[in-house]
Amino acid sequence: MADSQHEVWQRAAVEDVEDVAAGIRRVVLRPDRPCPVRPGEHVDVRVLVHGEEQVRSYSVVDADDDGAQLAVSVFRTPTSRGGSIFMHGLEPGQVLEITQPLQNFPLRVGAPTYVLLAGGIGITAIAGMAALLRRLGADYRLVYVARSRPAMAYLDDLRALHGDRLEAHVDDEGGSLDVPALVAGVPEGAELYMCGPIRLMDAVRRAWAERGLDPTGLRYETFGNSGWFEAEPFVVRVPRLGAEAVVGPDESLLEALEREGLDMMSDCRKGECGLCQVKVLGLAGRIDHRDVFYSDRQKQTGTSMCCCVSRVVSAAPAADPGERPAAVLTIDVP
Repeated sequence: MADSQHEVWQRAAVEDVEDVAAGIRRVVLRPDRPCPVRPGEHVDVRVLVHGEEQVRSYSVVDADDDGAQLAVSVFRTPTSRGGSIFMHGLEPGQVLEITQPLQNFPLRVGAPTYVLLAGGIGITAIAGMAALLRRLGADYRLVYVARSRPAMAYLDDLRALHGDRLEAHVDDEGGSLDVPALVAGVPEGAELYMCGPIRLMDAVRRAWAERGLDPTGLRYETFGNSGWFEAEPFVVRVPRLGAEAVVGPDESLLEALEREGLDMMSDCRKGECGLCQVKVLGLAGRIDHRDVFYSDRQKQTGTSMCCCVSRVVSAAPAADPGERPAAVLTIDVP
């Protein structure tokens, strides 16, 4: 988890923008105070969402040696909360406020072998790791998973750089990843780094635990907006504070609570640190846990949730979603 007390904000000019895959735009930035970027690092960016300033995090996909230029790649998701829409609207010459590169997904150099797993836009956090391992002459395997080939940013560049160390698994070509087989093939002592949708990462975590591999050898980062169910509006109530709000599909529970004037604790806003967890007092619906903070056992209890990414959905049958009653979540906050 990045330490927000050590964040240094600075101005950064937009140098270039380019579409690098379906729905994915590469944005090259020139920060005022450049510094070298390590694999796995990200920058926080101040974006405008519905006229309000908010903060979003984006992995640095590549950078100059001295960090004079760095690039992020942003997927415009259909369920965007506004950040990706803002980033896709940037043009060269605009100036943003960003942090210096922050590290909460470090690559440990020195493992006997590595497996790097990227799902979709998760390649932005993994590509730099693969490039460094190649330069070091390390033993590694790069596994890239996506629904379609046009959605795979940097695929040709990665193939040219990594050759047969790269494995592409494309769902609509019948090449879906066999997660149990992947984990079964991980050598003892290897480290697996992954970034991608929560379903992919949950499947890997379960297979890793079932095989009895060292949990410290599995390291991951999530982009915090993928879940088991489509986002839908729901009602949240905080009886102790007399607060009630409707959480829209394009905002997080945390953002809705802040909109109502509640002073909420949070840090990563990606479901990793657990600082924003709230106590569940009642629920008409079911929780869609989108975090990587809780264990599977903790999620099953349904007694708390990370409000920065997790949501609730209606428990009514899905046959007629237009007629389903909205889920209602009753919570208490720290």
